[in-house]
Amino acid sequence: MRSWKKAILAGVVAFAAAGSTYAADVKIGFLVKQPEEPWFQDEWKFADQAAKEKGFTLVKIGAEDGEKVQSAIDNLAAQGAQGFIICTPDVKLGPGIVAKAAANDLKVMTVDDRLVGADGNPLEDVVHMGISAAKIGETVGQALAEEIKKRGWDMKQVGAIRVSYDQLPTAVDRVEGAIAALKAAGFPAENIYDAPQAKTDTEAALNAATTVLNKHADVKHWIAFGLNDEAVLGAVRATESVGIPAENVLGVGIGGAESAINEFKKPTATGFFGTVIISPKRHGYETALNMYEWIANGKEPEKLTLTAGALALRSDYETVRKELGIE
Repeated sequence: MRSWKKAILAGVVAFAAAGSTYAADVKIGFLVKQPEEPWFQDEWKFADQAAKEKGFTLVKIGAEDGEKVQSAIDNLAAQGAQGFIICTPDVKLGPGIVAKAAANDLKVMTVDDRLVGADGNPLEDVVHMGISAAKIGETVGQALAEEIKKRGWDMKQVGAIRVSYDQLPTAVDRVEGAIAALKAAGFPAENIYDAPQAKTDTEAALNAATTVLNKHADVKHWIAFGLNDEAVLGAVRATESVGIPAENVLGVGIGGAESAINEFKKPTATGFFGTVIISPKRHGYETALNMYEWIANGKEPEKLTLTAGALALRSDYETVRKELGIE
C-alpha cells in the first residue's frame, strides 16, 4: 500500500513538472501594425505581464505591411511558436493571414482591428477582441454636444472637423458614431467638414484639418473628432497654426494615449478637451492570457469580445486611468 501511494505521489509530481515545463515551452507572437505608437507599446507591456505570470515566451513583432506580416508568421513558426495575436496593417489581408496561420499550424487571434474576407464582411470564425467603435464614437459626440451647450455656442455657427481615415472600418464606425450623437443633439449636418488624412498620425491630421480651416476661415468656433487622439491633436494643432484661440476649439480624441495625457499636463489648457480612454490592459494582457489558455489548456476564447471606453478630461484623467487599471 505504501509503495502504491509513493507511485501515485511520484506521478502527481511528474505531471506537475511536465505542466510547468510545457508552460515554459509555450511561445506566442504579438504582431502590431505601428510598433512606435504608445497604444501598441502599452498592449505589449500588458501582454508581457501575462507572459511573466504564466511563464510563456512573448515574441513582439512590428509588421507594418502585408509582406512583413507574412514573413513574421513564418518566422514565428520557425521559432516553434504555437499561436499569435495580430493587429493587422490592413484588415483586407484577412484570408491570407488565416491561410498562412493554418499552413504553419498556428492559432490566431486578432486585436483592435477585425479581419475581413474578400466580400468585406468580418471573418467571424477568427477570435477577436475589439472596441465597440460606434459606441465609443457616440461618447465622443455626446461629450462635444454637451460642452457646446455649456459654453453657450450656437450650433448653427460651429464648424466640425471630421478627421477621417475611411480605409479602416473601425475609423468609419467611430466617426459615424460621433456624427450620429451630434445630429441627435441638434448639430447641423451641413456644418460637418471632412478632412481625409493620408496616415493615422498627428502630422497627416494637421495637414488635412488645415485645408478645412482655410476653406472656412469665417467660422469662429470649431469642434474636432476622428479615429484616435493623434487625429484630434492634429486638428487642434491646425487651429493653433491659423490663429484660432484655444477657448474657441473643442477636440475629443479616442485612446487615452500618452500624447493625450501630455496635452492635459500642459500648464495652459489647449483645444484638446478630452479623450475616451480605451484600456490597453485588456487588449494586451487579456488577449495574451486567452491565447495561452487556448494553447496550454485547449480553452478557446469567445469568438468576439468588445470593450468600451471612458471619457477623461483635463480635470479627472488620473482618476479615470486608475479606474481602468492603467495606473
